[in-house]
Amino acid sequence: MTTIDLPLVQDCSVSECSYNNNGCAAGAVTIGYGRTCSTFVPLSIRGGLERKSPVVGACQKADCSFNTDLECTASAIRVGSTSADCLTYQAR
Repeated sequence: MTTIDLPLVQDCSVSECSYNNNGCAAGAVTIGYGRTCSTFVPLSIRGGLERKSPVVGACQKADCSFNTDLECTASAIRVGSTSADCLTYQAR
């Protein structure tokens, strides 16, 4: 899988995250064991890149139907709720 093939973070509605500047501005995100975005940083300063095309770099949620060898195979994901959950998660 090349970087071009990695799924995009289509939407993130977690306004408390330092990387959220009207959408995710991280270069890549990691989805953790509990299906939460491990890249979430609740700081008052803003971070990230100017471009708005973050990808899913890794997924630790092995019981997700989109997870193959700890890589996300969804075409895109959505992150939301107050705990920065991957809303695209589907149990196997």
